[in-house]
Amino acid sequence: MKALVYTAPKAMEMQDLPTPTAQDGEALIEVKSVGICGSDMHGYLGHDDRRPAPLVLGHEAAGVVSSGPQSGTRVTVNPLVTCGTCPACNSGRSNLCPTRQIISMPPREGAFAQWLTMPQGNLIALPDHLSFDQAALAEPLAVCWHAIRLCAAQPYADLTAPTVVIGGGAIGFGSALALKAFGATDVTLIETNPLRAAHLRGLIDIPVCEPSDIAMGQAALVVDCVGYKATRETACAMAAPGTTICHIGLGDSDGGLDVRRITLQEITVFGTYAYTEQDFQDTVAAMADGRLGGLDWAETRALSEGPQAFADILGGRVMAPKVILHP
Repeated sequence: MKALVYTAPKAMEMQDLPTPTAQDGEALIEVKSVGICGSDMHGYLGHDDRRPAPLVLGHEAAGVVSSGPQSGTRVTVNPLVTCGTCPACNSGRSNLCPTRQIISMPPREGAFAQWLTMPQGNLIALPDHLSFDQAALAEPLAVCWHAIRLCAAQPYADLTAPTVVIGGGAIGFGSALALKAFGATDVTLIETNPLRAAHLRGLIDIPVCEPSDIAMGQAALVVDCVGYKATRETACAMAAPGTTICHIGLGDSDGGLDVRRITLQEITVFGTYAYTEQDFQDTVAAMADGRLGGLDWAETRALSEGPQAFADILGGRVMAPKVILHP
């Protein structure tokens, strides 16, 4: 099969690899659409020790099952493989399974390829009206859905109060959509790239601003979908006393939290990772019934154009929140 392989920092190439064979309990999927995630970019830059070269990246996949009892079914893929028996899994928090695996990290190759094997329980059938490109958005949107569900459950949460989302990539854009789906009425999205900000204004009916346009100390909820020192500093400055900062982004781990202000103003800071199985199911249901909008905000390219797509994302030349590749 043809696959896009990460071979070294900032190096991707198309290669011929053996088609994988489904093991017991698994299905073989013909990949139709697969998105480029921020974590793929971290791997591409050599910043993620969990993704050593050479490796097939990609975990935001949709396609057609070609083996097993679901053969012929159009599906989206939950790429997070968990044990199903540990305390985390049994309590409904499968995203915290201590033995969790995700495709695009060893020992599981990713979905930037023509074929992929997955456990049958990780496949979610698609309604006829969702395209493969739309279905490939299920994974990043599930990240957002999980995060905003936890935000809504925080003590003193008020989604009608001013809320700020930092970052206009897929997770930031998706978090804004999820906030609206959960009933938020006063959402502002921060995007510092002026070209992308202008593009986003044509996609969503909320303000898209620079950090300097936002009043400090007034936000009832700040969702950091970037995760760098500078964005954590911004989140701490924007949060009102007694409110919440939700940290999703994995940009780096070097500082930025104003611990003194967090303590004196009793600001809650929590991290959120991935999604539970129920979150993924709920996200697909929300996509299908329109609660997450038109799902028409991705740019598409052929898998063979993947190396250029990664370079364009790195160079700030991609305005769409998501690039989807077609094997």
